[in-house]
Amino acid sequence: MEVKITARNLTVSDRFREYVSDRTHKVEQLGHKVQSLDIKVTRHDHSRNTGPEDQVELTVFEPGHVIRAEAQASDKFAAFDIALGKLSERLRRASDRRKVHHGHHGSIGTSELTAHDFAELDIRPADGDLLLGKGAPAAAISEPEAPDMGESPVVIRRKEFEATPMTVDDALYHMELIGHDFYLFLDSETGKPSVVYRRKGWNYGVITLNG
Repeated sequence: MEVKITARNLTVSDRFREYVSDRTHKVEQLGHKVQSLDIKVTRHDHSRNTGPEDQVELTVFEPGHVIRAEAQASDKFAAFDIALGKLSERLRRASDRRKVHHGHHGSIGTSELTAHDFAELDIRPADGDLLLGKGAPAAAISEPEAPDMGESPVVIRRKEFEATPMTVDDALYHMELIGHDFYLFLDSETGKPSVVYRRKGWNYGVITLNG
């Protein structure tokens, strides 16, 4: 398994690399034919009262799947441990789903997933660039980011997706694995562009485009 560490606004020490190396074997054990693990460490400078905060994003690339988790803490070691815990749980769910698939010799519905399967998820929109070139469904192709308009916090992005037909259940599954609160896909049953999204509580919605 290839492990790639990138950093923004801080330097990655040899101690942190060793710390990561000693713990990433769990990813290979829980994953399925893991191709690579990308680790992105970012330092965010907040107010003087709270001090800086480190964010760690972990992205696992498997054949046809992208599994992602992230966390923030006062230092990168703590953030890595939290993110690794989330990632491990998602890898376990993916493994359990594969076992059910093999047992049923067919697709699995979300009704067969227990409430525990979706517990304690940190749902945040994942960067579509993470899906580039890794063979994942609905891989995103991002165009250059538009420049920030002065002091405005609004950043406009345009993205195009190469859609892979899948069921609504599969779209929900991929949404949970990569940490989105929505997921664009091509519905294999209707042939129409659709999006699944999270509603309040543990309810989900589906929007389908006509025409």
